[in-house]
Amino acid sequence: MQKSKILKTLVWGDSVSLAVLDTTEFVNEAISRHKFTPVAAAAFGRTATAAAYLCSWLKGDSALSVTVNGGGKGGKICISGDGELNLRGFVEHPQTMLPPRKDGKLDVGAYVGKSGTLTVVRDDKNGLPFTGTCPLVTGEIAEDFSAYFLISEQRPTAVALGVKVGTDGKCFGAGGVFLQPLPGADENILARCEREIAKFSSVSSLIQMQGAEGIVALVENRPFHTREIRYRCFCSREKTQNLILALGESDAKALLKEKGHISIHCHYCNTDYDFDGHAVSALFSEKEGK
Repeated sequence: MQKSKILKTLVWGDSVSLAVLDTTEFVNEAISRHKFTPVAAAAFGRTATAAAYLCSWLKGDSALSVTVNGGGKGGKICISGDGELNLRGFVEHPQTMLPPRKDGKLDVGAYVGKSGTLTVVRDDKNGLPFTGTCPLVTGEIAEDFSAYFLISEQRPTAVALGVKVGTDGKCFGAGGVFLQPLPGADENILARCEREIAKFSSVSSLIQMQGAEGIVALVENRPFHTREIRYRCFCSREKTQNLILALGESDAKALLKEKGHISIHCHYCNTDYDFDGHAVSALFSEKEGK
């Protein structure tokens, strides 16, 4: 199986950081977990690809979250990740379906909406987390992240994102291209980034046909560093057991009496952890025995 990955290098006289991401298998894993419709997969995949790029700048023990809340038909998109490029996420309404745009493409803008914000919370583990927020521009995600980099990070960045989903619901190509001038770059370099990024308006098809390595070569044939991107959730039955214990025995039994069981759902990986009366009693018996 082809792994999702990010390729990074410096181009144009080491004046610009280039990152190319292939997130195809990551998106397919998300589709499998959440049963996304094609438009939900496209919105989620674009957001997750940008989040993975942001995570690639983190140290290993750092973490960040991305929330896109545009008031569209799909509701909020939430992604969490860390410096090891372990990411997970969900959309509020994964089964929402929308007709295609007039040009035949998935209507990600209507799914996401643009009457809202893009928010990034970054925790570097050395004090208060940094929070950056900017208004959504189009709801198409790439333009919104480009605005975020400029407004909240003061780092002009040209962004191309894309997700190609077939009629069978499978993702055939997903990824992105990021061109970020290094500090001190002149106006000519900024303009060149804008011209170059226009070549990647169909980045998902380029990922499908040429791969991330082929896209790097299209910009400049330079050596690059590769890292793997993984869909990984850190929930577990043990952690959910601790949540039940935190309720206290009386509240847990009251919930059991009302529902017949206790079910805890993880939105990030769409997993349910169910506990019947015997399992809950055993939990508190074990706690008392320690």
